[in-house]
Amino acid sequence: MKTGDFWYELPKELIAQTPLERRDASRLLVIPKERGHGPAFQHRRFSDLPELLRPGDCLVLNNSRVLPARLTGTRAGGGAVELLLLRECAADCWEALARPAKRVRPGGRLTFGEGRLYADVLEARDEGIRLVRFVYDGIFLERLAELGEMPLPPYITEKLEDPERYQTVYASENGSAAAPTAGLHFTFELLDTLRRRGVGVCELTLHVGLGTFRPVQAENIEDHAMHSEAYVIPDETARCVEAAKREGRRVIAVGTTACRALESAADEDGKLARRSGGTKLFITPGYRFRVIDGLVTNFHLPESTLLMLVSALAGRERVLAAYEEAVRERYRFFSLGDCCLIV
Repeated sequence: MKTGDFWYELPKELIAQTPLERRDASRLLVIPKERGHGPAFQHRRFSDLPELLRPGDCLVLNNSRVLPARLTGTRAGGGAVELLLLRECAADCWEALARPAKRVRPGGRLTFGEGRLYADVLEARDEGIRLVRFVYDGIFLERLAELGEMPLPPYITEKLEDPERYQTVYASENGSAAAPTAGLHFTFELLDTLRRRGVGVCELTLHVGLGTFRPVQAENIEDHAMHSEAYVIPDETARCVEAAKREGRRVIAVGTTACRALESAADEDGKLARRSGGTKLFITPGYRFRVIDGLVTNFHLPESTLLMLVSALAGRERVLAAYEEAVRERYRFFSLGDCCLIV
């Protein structure tokens, strides 16, 4: 398939710049996988989710927490430099997107916060990625919290007054360069309501990196290569998912990251054979889902790997029709916008 097959027109004013005052007040577009005899789409609120799921459904959340992963400093020659931390490879060693990459060369040292944090450049990798080793006194996460900034997507141009609104309420495992945004709509109260209604809620961790948000530049989607992202599926979550599959109950992933972690860990029969690792899984139309039956997900950029994943689950034509409907109905798009439920 062509990358252009996943293009749609979006008025710029529909790109959400700020979060709603209440997380679960966002709109929810319900997209059925099978059309049947009912309406093609339903327009609901996210707070209606407990009415739309069934007792026994297994809802899987990604508990990764976004790091203040954008660092601005200087090169040895005095020029400005920016690093976006992507993945910790070893103690104090990180893959990072460098800007301007051509001036960040192996052997150089970068300075942040007037010397409170240094980064020695160890290796140049493809696509502007550099392997760096940090040098500091104290605790690295404290230095990062002091000097780093929340790495908001470039289409968000307004300042986020409360950085916690770019974190899920259940975020607990530090490591992401971007938020698993489908989870931003949940409140603790809504999660409690889901549990009381018999929905199983469990967690995994996938640290969002370049594999999730890197744009597709190839003309043919099969020529696009995903970057690896680390995931961990706890034993308790694996047991809950496997029990649901065994008993014919639905597994609903919250976000494309949770989906990719589950599908990456599964064998051909849908059993979670691997509980941790790295995933480069690129899900496109024609993929046979082995674990998930449904998906909670935000609206995604045109021609993105995330839109391709959603199209694999619900069908490209139906997803694009749903997006056209969302544009007509003035939904809010992308990271801080509204949401979809595909079941």
